[in-house]
Amino acid sequence: MALDSVSSPGVNYEARLCSALVDALSLSGGSITVFGHNGIQSTIYVSDTVAARCDALQFELGVGPRWEALTTGAPVLCSDLSDTPHPVWPMFSVAAMQLGVAAVFAFPVKIGAATVGVVDLYASTPRRLDAHQVFLAESTASRMAAAVVHTATASANDPNSVEHPMAPALRREVHQATGMIQAQLDTTATDAFTRLRAHAFAAGRPVEVIAREVVERHLDFSTISD
Repeated sequence: MALDSVSSPGVNYEARLCSALVDALSLSGGSITVFGHNGIQSTIYVSDTVAARCDALQFELGVGPRWEALTTGAPVLCSDLSDTPHPVWPMFSVAAMQLGVAAVFAFPVKIGAATVGVVDLYASTPRRLDAHQVFLAESTASRMAAAVVHTATASANDPNSVEHPMAPALRREVHQATGMIQAQLDTTATDAFTRLRAHAFAAGRPVEVIAREVVERHLDFSTISD
């Protein structure tokens, strides 16, 4: 699918744009994530299982190219994870390479000066993007800005919305569990989510699984010693 053929916004507009961008840059896959003003992360598109796992890794670890792009508002380009281990997110780099990921790229999705999301792209072999390709990715991320915010907002306001089969769109249980942990520990939402993520990492289990145990009241963080 050519980028210029994705003409009018509509159903899955942002997904079609991301897929077309992956093809245009000869990459392997990608994902789109939106961030709300309250810090809630909504993954609204993943291309494949590897992209889904990279998305989950960044969600669980709290580090990676996505977070750097979100913080700086600038593209993050890592053409060879094995040749240039990233000092800020080495754990993500190692885990991504174990999945067969060789290069990662993250482009901020902006509305005005505000970064509202990130387009994550990956390649299974080392890849360097030239200036034109970087411009193409940035302009595509800009094209999808309104659509991704609309999709995330619509899903958040619809309790019956269908989540992506490979990456839960809103990870509702995670956010619900964070609120429960916040009450259990009488702490902030940020600290509660950090505790949840740390516990999942220490246990070697997906954060969504730990969240479900909290929501179903099989796990109470007030009984867990630091």
